Amino acid sequence: MWWIYALFSAFFAALTAIFAKIGIKGVNTDLATAIRTVVILILAWVIALVRGGTASISTLTRTNWIFLILSGCATGLSWICYFKALQLGEVSKVAPVDKLSVAFAIILAVVFLGEPLTIKTAIGALLILGGSLVLIF
Repeated sequence: MWWIYALFSAFFAALTAIFAKIGIKGVNTDLATAIRTVVILILAWVIALVRGGTASISTLTRTNWIFLILSGCATGLSWICYFKALQLGEVSKVAPVDKLSVAFAIILAVVFLGEPLTIKTAIGALLILGGSLVLIF
């Protein structure tokens, strides 16, 4: 079941790139990121409220808060860089290179989370890296 959500995530990420490329034409990318963030903020809270996700907010630990805040900071910085890259480059190159995050996530998961690195996962990460290098150079 996880892979269905992952495929939807990939599809919506692709739409994000297309819509953003059209939307940032002649716009300051920091402003564009701020607008996008407000929309996501409202949408996320509406979904959390409607689906009852806020009921457990009091159970969040200090560690939960710290790492969710750090995750939000990383996301914001990623979006700022992504919008600038989209403004300067072609979607067909920027979006795939942005997916180097998958290879980085694999490496970081092995190093910091102790997840196993299988040969299949390593090959996948190397192929992503190779594809990104082809697009960059």
